[in-house]
Amino acid sequence: MFYANGYNTEGGGENLVWSAADFENFLEPRPDMPPQMEGELEAVLRLLVKNRWPFRIHATYGESIERDLAVIEKVNRHIPLAGPRWFFDHAETITDAQLARVKALGGGIAVQNRTYYQGEAYWQRYGAQTRQMPPIRTMLKMGIPVGLGTDGTRVSSYGRWPSLYWAVTGKTAGGLQMWQPGDALSRFDALRLMTRGSAWMSGEEHVKGTIAPGQYADLVVLPRDYFTMPADGIRKLESMLTIVNGKVVYGAGPFARVAPAALPVEPAWSPIKVYGGFQNR
Repeated sequence: MFYANGYNTEGGGENLVWSAADFENFLEPRPDMPPQMEGELEAVLRLLVKNRWPFRIHATYGESIERDLAVIEKVNRHIPLAGPRWFFDHAETITDAQLARVKALGGGIAVQNRTYYQGEAYWQRYGAQTRQMPPIRTMLKMGIPVGLGTDGTRVSSYGRWPSLYWAVTGKTAGGLQMWQPGDALSRFDALRLMTRGSAWMSGEEHVKGTIAPGQYADLVVLPRDYFTMPADGIRKLESMLTIVNGKVVYGAGPFARVAPAALPVEPAWSPIKVYGGFQNR
């Protein structure tokens, strides 16, 4: 919305090459990336880094990250990464040693609430976990930039509240306590990672993520106090007033009168047209 033509190329990812992607279906065994992955990924990374384009890489498992990091480190020896931002997406089973390498290369980690939906499946396949998945606490202690999100409509939804609930409780949608009590984030820290933390990933923390002069006027008015309400209700929160770049784009209840008319659902056969709002029923 901030560009004359409606879009702008900002970098490469999430799947830079198909051979470097693992998948996140924990009902299935961990996939192994093919042997040609390193050569294919290196060629693309060299092009991106040479042109100073930021990039992101999908990686669920530490085994995948180990091979990805070897390629990134090789490229960095020839063309230093310093400057463009880069990060891994997901990183559920990344190790401390791998995090140290990410830190040394100036990278970040974008985490999502995928285990909120698939935690039970992971435990059934791999057993109960004592290590936080993803290890957000360790990332923060090491000073690695972390952004919290939902993984769009691929795994979660456009609603960020289940992700915030997961971050502050460590529980799945089914109620399984996956994280140790000390791993759960404070509500402030979870919100900070969702806003300013995620803005770092796109290099926009100077205009997004805080309510301050010079930042985009993107904010919501909620029906309840996120910081004090019972945690279980967080995942069902819904905005009553949404403002994007200073413009009201949604209103409900007492703010319905200032809301613009709802846009028609497209495509016309979309289930949202019939079942809209199902997430709170």
